[in-house]
Amino acid sequence: MSTQHKGKVAIIGAGIAGLSTAYYLLQDGWEVQILEKGDGLDNCSYGNAGMIVPSHFTPLAAPGIVAQGVKWMLNSKSPFYVRPTLNLSLIDWGLKFLKHANEKHVNRNAAAIRDLNLASSRSYDELARQEGFDFELRQNGIMMLYKSGHVEQEEIELAEKAQNLGLDVEIFDQAGIQALEPNLRMDTIGGILYKCDGILYPPKLMKILTDYLLAHGVQINYQTEVTGFRFSGKRVSEIGTSKGAFHADEIVVTGGASLPALASKLHLKLPLMPGKGYSFMYNTTGNNQMIHAALLLEARVAVTPMNNQIRFSGTMELGPANDKIYSNRVKGIVESIPKYFPDLQVDYPQDIWFGYRPCSPDGLPYLGRTSKYGNVSIAGAGGMMGLSLGPAYGKAITALLSDKATETDIRGFSPDRFQ
Repeated sequence: MSTQHKGKVAIIGAGIAGLSTAYYLLQDGWEVQILEKGDGLDNCSYGNAGMIVPSHFTPLAAPGIVAQGVKWMLNSKSPFYVRPTLNLSLIDWGLKFLKHANEKHVNRNAAAIRDLNLASSRSYDELARQEGFDFELRQNGIMMLYKSGHVEQEEIELAEKAQNLGLDVEIFDQAGIQALEPNLRMDTIGGILYKCDGILYPPKLMKILTDYLLAHGVQINYQTEVTGFRFSGKRVSEIGTSKGAFHADEIVVTGGASLPALASKLHLKLPLMPGKGYSFMYNTTGNNQMIHAALLLEARVAVTPMNNQIRFSGTMELGPANDKIYSNRVKGIVESIPKYFPDLQVDYPQDIWFGYRPCSPDGLPYLGRTSKYGNVSIAGAGGMMGLSLGPAYGKAITALLSDKATETDIRGFSPDRFQ
């Protein structure tokens, strides 16, 4: 850790992006404080699928997702849903999404997304080697499981693209993919193992990072909601909050699904929709221990072994945030499980978690300095890659604040691209 004091940074948001950024800034010699509007225990970084996904090099805004999404909208249990509303920001987001849902957009950004995820994955390896940093990291790959011929064809084409991008991927027939999970019978026609992917247990990771930061002098201000900013020329001079004013040389805005509201207080336009996802834990018996995580492709459900249990997570429900649990969407997850794992008879869960993935209309994160101010950086909008990208966000912001080159090319993720 650097002993040189470089200045004071205020980070808004205590999710994985905020904590990771604080961690790497601390290592680099900055004085760090975090402002978090809640208690830090209910953000999307806790209840997610716990996946590290270099395999996700295709942005959410991809060809075919629009037509598929229209079909899914007619089914209340479907994995993708846009709640009909006359919300102007949703309409604006949707128009931008349609503009980017094409092959050219995917191809232009695939390498940059891959590189950012791979850099983050390596950083997780480095973190896990540190004493006291056991967050159940398992870099043994994620299985893509399919039951239909057309999905198999699409996934094999995608796997070949991944191989051309240098990712470690293996395609299996039905017997081959089953051999990877000897303890759990699967009903698939085959599958693909993305050996480049990994998993971890999010609550452990968040607690370890939080405890480390507090032990090393980082001030984390919970229940501290940002209410506004004061400006001096092209700099933010003060952060107004529900707990008074804060001052810093540099400001990093994370904030997950709260990013648009924070951005509007900075007079920045960061179009983003909260994509509600649900998850729940399932207690396995000794005979049903899972070795690899899986994505059930037709159902769009993630299955992750963690904490000696299995976490099932899924759905992407776009629209203004609310606190309702739509039971049909959870039923959609529950009913899909025995179709792939016939021996897992999962009841409707009593304890359901939900959170909001911050989704930009082009499916790319917002990462970097904004040109509007000399001391404001943005790190967020990872969508379904938020946990995967946490350390990469932190390292990139740390490099930018110290006027160093970033580890990967982040120019396509500029927070100014919709200004």
